[in-house]
Amino acid sequence: MKLFLCGDVMTGRGIDQVLPHPSRPQLFESWVKSAVEYVALAERSAGPIGRGQDFGYPWGDALAVLAQQRPDARIVNLETAVTTSEDAQPGKGIHYRMHPGNVPCLARAAIDCCVLANNHVLDWGHAGLAQTLASLHGAGLRTAGAGGNAQEAAAPAVIALPQGRVLVFAFADESSGVPRGWAAGRTHGGVNLLESLSLHTADGICRAVAAQRKPGDVVVVSLHWGGNWGFEIPPEHSAFARRLLDGGGADIVHGHSSHHVKGIEVHGGKPILYGCGDFLNDYEGIGGYGEFRGELSLMYFPELDAATGKLQRLQAVPMRTRRLRLERAPAEGAAWLRTTLDREGRALGTRVVAADDGGALALAW
Repeated sequence: MKLFLCGDVMTGRGIDQVLPHPSRPQLFESWVKSAVEYVALAERSAGPIGRGQDFGYPWGDALAVLAQQRPDARIVNLETAVTTSEDAQPGKGIHYRMHPGNVPCLARAAIDCCVLANNHVLDWGHAGLAQTLASLHGAGLRTAGAGGNAQEAAAPAVIALPQGRVLVFAFADESSGVPRGWAAGRTHGGVNLLESLSLHTADGICRAVAAQRKPGDVVVVSLHWGGNWGFEIPPEHSAFARRLLDGGGADIVHGHSSHHVKGIEVHGGKPILYGCGDFLNDYEGIGGYGEFRGELSLMYFPELDAATGKLQRLQAVPMRTRRLRLERAPAEGAAWLRTTLDREGRALGTRVVAADDGGALALAW
């Protein structure tokens, strides 16, 4: 069973402005008051972009990679609300939204599941969350990690395949910037927020997964955790992820929130992606943190034995964002990603080598 996983997919704000149905561009940021400014920043950095682009425009070369790799299921962390709500959360510095009319952008990449347990899905209030859920479900897209109440937010997305099911359980941690008040409750909507990153919490997830897991299921636990910058993996992240794998609560841990790639571990034959990095965003042209190469990203393609959940192979295709569009990373960027993951994986028992497939990287463990 081959999966496609990636880091944060943010198709709102500036990217939303170049699609066929741009939202009202008003923002409430300290320095930028219009989403159009993010388009201008990208154009000053790399050249003209234009407006009214095709729904497939932001995916760029990633569409050809997906066609070549042919994953059985495609799972992304969608880090934007999909709404026309004007209820911008007060006191929050950044608000992301994509117009519901631009949902075909996600369908264009044939996304199977949008993880919503993150720190931007409620940027435009509970009305914005409700419209996000309705827009995605109306387009046939599964969601995990947010819902109209706690039960819905905790329910896994179920992707049925000929060789078995993929269950996607999604959680957010306060360390990623999710306010405690965003947690879904018995009678109100919100995100599936972790109580803590304790082993006790991990054991509770394992029990919840066991209650729904059937023989042949592959379980993805998607976690929005940690800060935006820094390669260090907190000890509580490692202990939490390993406990999920050891306790049967996950076959793969899909971590995100960091704006750059982080090291990969294989524990008990099963992978932990501690931080997949940003995959698609409108940060182009913004200065700072250049040493982390946030414009570079990876398309992760883990292949798992459907009977055991064990990792058979993991390939990753280097990409970069340019002109608000994904393209294959240049040789220099691909080399940086390989060197960085190899360095960060050393303490985790993994190495990154060139794959047989042109330009792809492969994990060795």
